[in-house]
Amino acid sequence: MADPKDMYQCQVSNCGYIYDPDKGNAKTNIPPGTAFKDIPDDWQCPFCGSSKKTFRPLAGPGSVLAEGI
Repeated sequence: MADPKDMYQCQVSNCGYIYDPDKGNAKTNIPPGTAFKDIPDDWQCPFCGSSKKTFRPLAGPGSVLAEGI
């Protein structure tokens, strides 16, 4: 499993999908080993369909934990 700072979670209410770069996402044709920053900007959450902009890292700068949200 990837380091939490490399994993991103969808922040849309009732979703919470976590993108793990070690797994990629077969449903949206993202191969394993693809960093979140390398996913196309028009990519959408495979569960709720929200944009890539709704995702935040699980840990580190920009994460919900780091910002105290």
